[in-house]
Amino acid sequence: MKILVTGGAGYIGSFMVKRLLERGDEVVILDSLERGREDAIDKRAKFAKADIWNWNEVESLFDNEKFDSIVHFAGYISMEESTKDPGIYFYKNSGGSLEILEHARRHNVSKFVFSSTAGVYGSPIEIPIPENHPTTPTNPYGESKLMVERMLSWYQKIYGLNFVSLRYFNAAGASLDGNLGERHQPETHIVPLAIKAAIGQKEFKLYGIDYPTKDGTCIRDYIHVLDLIEAHVLAFEKLDKEKGGFFYNVGTGKGYSNKEVIAMIEKFSGSIVKIKTEGRRQGDAEILIADPSKIKKELGFQPRYSDLETIVKTAWEWHKNLKMKDEK
Repeated sequence: MKILVTGGAGYIGSFMVKRLLERGDEVVILDSLERGREDAIDKRAKFAKADIWNWNEVESLFDNEKFDSIVHFAGYISMEESTKDPGIYFYKNSGGSLEILEHARRHNVSKFVFSSTAGVYGSPIEIPIPENHPTTPTNPYGESKLMVERMLSWYQKIYGLNFVSLRYFNAAGASLDGNLGERHQPETHIVPLAIKAAIGQKEFKLYGIDYPTKDGTCIRDYIHVLDLIEAHVLAFEKLDKEKGGFFYNVGTGKGYSNKEVIAMIEKFSGSIVKIKTEGRRQGDAEILIADPSKIKKELGFQPRYSDLETIVKTAWEWHKNLKMKDEK
């Protein structure tokens, strides 16, 4: 199967490319490298450097390659940034996804897997969160992803584009050998930021210690990137068997507080993370924990690496190796 991976030079996209190649698919990466990294590109895949907004270049790519499926990662991912610059999130995430959907329609691509987010739920009224929970995002990032989900539903009804939208909870971790991992610019995720603070003995900003939780900090459901990628593989298998539009949470059903994450990082670093307490970030929900029963029942999804210790251990090895490379 020939698969287009948009954002294939990014964190999750690079893992996806590797996994698809390993299972024997032909893979084409589309990435502008605006926030992706050239050193994350798997040399076994074809690479097209272009922005998804560049209609002529992307249309030419579709003319030449004849894709069977698309997995769409390309976009911006920072909740915090979206509250400061909402326009770029609607432009890049929502508008850019519409461009890809139009290329898919014009070239009769019938299978589409979308990188969505638990941010579509907003502040939950039910924990754990099921897929039929109300979708009321509290920030433009979540709203921009929800807009794409709505587009997908209409493209499925009108054009027959079959899709799976995977609503990620908190993706984290790195490869088991420590050679591939998370490296965003700008970085906003707690695991890499706290690890970098521990490695460099620098200050780490902890946002919000007055939430109504067991220790006053936010609680999140963390999913290891390797488990997340397997959810995508299962999504492709779903679309091979059934037509329609499907939504799935990708999480574990267990939550960890920010302070618990920091404590685990201190365990592996052997040092205390220097914390500077800040106020709550705009748009942050206090608790986000998935109800993963649907994806387990319908797709047979079973996380293998998503305990907090494995997530932090693999991320720690990745960032430690990265620092050694950067120092050479």
